[in-house]
Amino acid sequence: MKLLLLLWLLIILPSCQFNPQAEDEKLNSPFTSSSSVTYHVSQNFTLLNEGPLAAEKHNSWIALIGDHAPYQEIVSRDIHPENYLIITDEYGNQYAEFDLKDLAPGASEQLNIDYEITVKELAYDLDDCRGDLPQEFDQPELHIESNNPQIVDLANKLSLPEQTICEQVRAFYDHIGQNLVYTYNGDDWGAQAALGKMGADCTEYSSLLIALSRSSGIPARYVEGLLFMDERGPTLARQEHAWVEVFFPGSGWVPIDPTLGRSSLTREQHFARYSPNHIIVTKGRHPSTLRGASYWSHLYWPGDSTTIHIENAGWTITPIG
Repeated sequence: MKLLLLLWLLIILPSCQFNPQAEDEKLNSPFTSSSSVTYHVSQNFTLLNEGPLAAEKHNSWIALIGDHAPYQEIVSRDIHPENYLIITDEYGNQYAEFDLKDLAPGASEQLNIDYEITVKELAYDLDDCRGDLPQEFDQPELHIESNNPQIVDLANKLSLPEQTICEQVRAFYDHIGQNLVYTYNGDDWGAQAALGKMGADCTEYSSLLIALSRSSGIPARYVEGLLFMDERGPTLARQEHAWVEVFFPGSGWVPIDPTLGRSSLTREQHFARYSPNHIIVTKGRHPSTLRGASYWSHLYWPGDSTTIHIENAGWTITPIG
């Protein structure tokens, strides 16, 4: 009997022991997570060959929602049809590549991807915001004109010598919320255009915050994804949405949504906080695989061989827990 008791204690005691490494990781974490939401996300396309011939080459690339710690975790993913390749771009985004050259005249092909995704709510502690910055995501690029004289001048005006990096980016964020006017345009105008009077949507809000940060030597990068919106609440943006990550010393990459934070009533909720209605699809301003598009791209050639029509393209997002 004593021998059995000793064996039982040896089995259960290791699982009850204090783990100092795990406790240190918890104490040193730059954020706290208070809740999470699980979604069923479905993406659908129908491609219809309306021409007289099949294209010699015909490909579609669909950006795949993946794991992005600490924000989201993929519980399951089903891709149909199953004859696809997985490819990865320069930012680490993954895509399902479909070869559709056998789509006959008058025929259609439905592409469908279903996910179950858990997304966390995060709040970041910015008390420690001094230190070195990585030398990445700090250069101008298309639509992020961080070397534009107007943007450089604005960044300098909004910056003070005694500010921490977090305070400097907060000044940029507040300025954008106070001065840009939200207008959905369906185009991609970029940071410099946001300084004009023609309005801006999430792409301009995000591009301007990135450009102001990069012009000050602060790494910042573009995130494109989905926004779950409760139909009972106000419409503050669109389902396909963009936001930003900025690198803060002591915290690492920190999420900021300047579009949802444009109102003084919601501004605190979207600076260094991640609400669980955001789902990341891609990172990077212009992933090469998408060829200037967002979420998916589609090519067939020669272009005069036939006509491929895309219909019923869209997303369905349903909270399930």
